[in-house]
Amino acid sequence: MSAPRRLVVVSAGMSQPSSTRLLADRLTEATVAALTSRSVPVEVTVVELREHAHDLTNMLLTGFATPELQRVLDATVAADGIVAVTPVYSGSYTGLFKTFFDVIDDGALAGVPTLIAATAGTPRHSLALEHAVRPLLSYLRAVTVPTAVFGATEDFGATAGRAASDGTPPLAARVDRAAEELAGLVAAREPRQVADPFADPTPFDQLLRGDT
Repeated sequence: MSAPRRLVVVSAGMSQPSSTRLLADRLTEATVAALTSRSVPVEVTVVELREHAHDLTNMLLTGFATPELQRVLDATVAADGIVAVTPVYSGSYTGLFKTFFDVIDDGALAGVPTLIAATAGTPRHSLALEHAVRPLLSYLRAVTVPTAVFGATEDFGATAGRAASDGTPPLAARVDRAAEELAGLVAAREPRQVADPFADPTPFDQLLRGDT
């Protein structure tokens, strides 16, 4: 059996419970199932950003992360795949969602397969995924899967099993399609090997001599 792949799920829901977390959970379950069907074991870490809101703000101001926030950041940059879900406010991702990705080191997510998703009260906000969320992750050089998943309030109701009036597939079908795309990319890659910056420290006397 191959080494487990690390899947990190970033949920930027502001309430508890939230439709954002609900969508994140559905995407996670579908991705795990898709990887399992490929005989690829997976370890899941869920990051609820609302639990780290104060620490993220302090890190922006000071440049230092608390131990708990650092563990979350370390898990994210070591991920073999990411599911990133945000509510849509004022036509874009939330400030909390943006702040989290702002404090991740440049290049740390390069090449990481990423599934993007969003929630809002109305389908009118669905384009935020393409004009805001996808460009953000592309700027970070993550590899976003083709299918982005948007969930409006009505998608979680009684009509969730039927296609929308414009022919858009139901939420369950979109979740499964995106999860298959993410699982395919994750399974095709070797597990990431993230270098430990403290594994081979420069001796202190060498630092004093300037031989670095």
